[in-house]
Amino acid sequence: MKPASLKTILSLLKYKVSVAVTFTALTGYLVCTGSFDLRILKLILGVFILAGGASALNQFQEREFDARMERTKHRPIPAGEIAPRKALLISILFIIAGLILLYAGFGFIPALLGLFNIVWYNLVYTTLKRITPFAVVPGSLVGAVPACIGWTSAGGYLFEPAIIFIALFLFIWQIPHFWLLMLKYGNEYQAAGFPTINQTIDPASLKRIILVWIVATSFSSILIPLFLVKLSLAFFILIFVLNILFVSIFAKLSFGKMTEMHLMKSFISINVYMVVVLLLLIAYHIVVA
Repeated sequence: MKPASLKTILSLLKYKVSVAVTFTALTGYLVCTGSFDLRILKLILGVFILAGGASALNQFQEREFDARMERTKHRPIPAGEIAPRKALLISILFIIAGLILLYAGFGFIPALLGLFNIVWYNLVYTTLKRITPFAVVPGSLVGAVPACIGWTSAGGYLFEPAIIFIALFLFIWQIPHFWLLMLKYGNEYQAAGFPTINQTIDPASLKRIILVWIVATSFSSILIPLFLVKLSLAFFILIFVLNILFVSIFAKLSFGKMTEMHLMKSFISINVYMVVVLLLLIAYHIVVA
């Protein structure tokens, strides 16, 4: 088989997801240091490569399921763009390279957190997805750890309250984010052989559950400013107002008629909200704190 193209490799690495993971790690780093430095480049490279390797390994693990779903059947392995063994080799090489970069650049703790995330994502979460529709709850830990990798790479203490609450926010945020996908793609996942929350909860009830998790996400982000090194009343008020706006928009979308457009708006809203909160944290620590 001919060598895989760059497009195929990037798709195998789920580069968009890997960029998002890298952004959360960058947030942890910048909130801790309050400034940019050249070590950021090492962090970006290490986390992106590690996240890409984990995504490639996940695609190898779920290649048979991916082939059954319209949403995923065009991924490199089920589409025949790359052989499964070659995809596995690439994933292993990227995981090893990412761990080495984190260890060489930042020491034992960030590398250990990276290894933990691989185990939790590719062994624990990927296995649970085939067993329970609630796998996303423990699985959401995967999205919280990168911020801790960034924080400890900057020399921060892992159990500092500020990073714990940032990680908590990212953890809770992922649950409604994933269940919104289930509202749209639940039937595909079910047909592919995954247990889904749609099988036990009707769409109307699921929308209300998602709203509860949205409120929990909002509350967790409001707590973050209270545990920053330099508490600012103005910053707290800004975050508070942002959350009122976010919950209001989401409540309107949640209780309205469920359409493709509403689902799309809800999904975009929750992603934009997460990015804005993290950008505000970065800006506050670089410009103000």
